[in-house]
Amino acid sequence: MVGIVLISHSSGLAAETVVLARGICGTDVPILAAGGTDDGEFGTSVDKVAAAVEKADQGDGVLLIPDLGSSVLTARLLEQPGSVVVADAPFVEGAVSAAVAAGCGATLDAVLAAAEEARTIRKM
Repeated sequence: MVGIVLISHSSGLAAETVVLARGICGTDVPILAAGGTDDGEFGTSVDKVAAAVEKADQGDGVLLIPDLGSSVLTARLLEQPGSVVVADAPFVEGAVSAAVAAGCGATLDAVLAAAEEARTIRKM
């Protein structure tokens, strides 16, 4: 199963987005929060993100969803094409879409596409 790591400047935002995504996808998708700095402040920590990636990796790849700024840079540092990829997606909507896709057994590429598709608004 594809793992998901949510990288935010806010540990609270990352943790609550995990709760929301798990509540909607209703599966055992490995979704981890990597929010805030090592000392609990706003910001990002490469060490926190790397540890979350390692824990989320179940063998089918890991999708990183950063919120903005330095979290995007942190995610890009850890990107490994084919196994750890970064989504260009809205944080909450992308997390939920990715979790649903991962819970359905989608591949890493399909989970990435689901997260990024959350950027678009469709008219009904």
